[in-house]
Amino acid sequence: MFGLTPYRRNQQALAYNPFREMEELQRRFFEEPFGSFYRTGGLAEFKTDITDQGDSYLLEADLPGFEKEDIHLGIDGNLLTISAERHSEYENKDKKGNYISCERSYGTYSRSFDISNIDQEGIKAKLDKGVLKLTLPKKPEVVPTQRQLEIE
Repeated sequence: MFGLTPYRRNQQALAYNPFREMEELQRRFFEEPFGSFYRTGGLAEFKTDITDQGDSYLLEADLPGFEKEDIHLGIDGNLLTISAERHSEYENKDKKGNYISCERSYGTYSRSFDISNIDQEGIKAKLDKGVLKLTLPKKPEVVPTQRQLEIE
């Protein structure tokens, strides 16, 4: 006797997406906003920690090997951008091919952060042992006042 066999489409053929790797690359390159802080800059970025200090935030960014002159801080509206550029010694000094291996990364690194609730005039920056420390003072909270309205 013949049994009934359920018809199944080839699920593997349907699950295959030839553009998956390209979409993943595009997603990582143009990464979506995360909370109130934004990641930008594409493939190369540095790691940061943000802690709440009560009346301010402390942003610590790992920038090992960068000189103070190579780090740029800019504010455009409510967006703070930290960018750093590292130049290759390989590109600048050694054109003879003496390198056996060159694994360190070079280029421009950039991150942007939303500072809409920050007092921009009070921002302070310090570079210590490859860690950029930004003190971001909070804006004073505006307490809404209550009042009675008269009916005409």
